[in-house]
Amino acid sequence: MKISHFLPIAALGFVLSANAQLSVTISPPKTVGQKADISMEFKNSLDKKVESVRAVTFLLDENGKVIAQATRWIIGGGQAGKSSSDLPANTTRTVHFVVPSDKPFATTNLTTKVNFTRVVLEGGELLDPKEVQIKIVQK
Repeated sequence: MKISHFLPIAALGFVLSANAQLSVTISPPKTVGQKADISMEFKNSLDKKVESVRAVTFLLDENGKVIAQATRWIIGGGQAGKSSSDLPANTTRTVHFVVPSDKPFATTNLTTKVNFTRVVLEGGELLDPKEVQIKIVQK
């Protein structure tokens, strides 16, 4: 095979792998009393399942001040072999992240900030959390 025939094929493979990703769409928080429910829709376009995802979620008031936060595993549990709640390749799933507060929320004009701290793929491979594409839906 000539190298000139190989380059377009290699380039096509690069383009396909560049589009493969883990993305999440985050809906505005819904508050009830001392809890805020944040809906997160994960789309796994990778060729491997996502075994677990850990996130820190912050709720900010209209002034940008953090008024509540929570950290937890939202897919899987960070334990190898835990397959009941993983995210298979080429699937989409909505999860709910509940953030508790010490007191009822004084405002409903809240925004959400999410930082993914650990993403574990099939076989224990780690995905850099910065590679998760985040889209936050505004009210």
